[in-house]
Amino acid sequence: MPQRLLVVDDEESLRDLIAVCLEALGGWDVSTAESGQEGLSKAAFTPLDAILLDVSMPTMDGFAVYETLKAAVALQHISIVLLTAKVLPGDRVRFAQMAIAGVITKPFEPTLLCTQLATMSR
Repeated sequence: MPQRLLVVDDEESLRDLIAVCLEALGGWDVSTAESGQEGLSKAAFTPLDAILLDVSMPTMDGFAVYETLKAAVALQHISIVLLTAKVLPGDRVRFAQMAIAGVITKPFEPTLLCTQLATMSR
């Protein structure tokens, strides 16, 4: 059975690239959301194994989405992997305090994405 992943990112081209890579190269079942709010809605009604969550999004950033997911008992089992373009020294401390499966930095190597996510979302 393929793993079910939700990609939450405000950049359409990046969402599409990730979905194509994971479906074609890794056999993942991928759905996408263009905002934090849409991601939360899909997570509430779609069985998921993992969420690849962009940190920097307008209106509701990845940290707010993360907090909402972790506050919902029914969603706490979902592995969360953060996707970020910037990792500042203070971010590493914050990430270490979060119950996340891992962090992938942009730009990333599309052909390695399947392996990275499979390792992180176990």
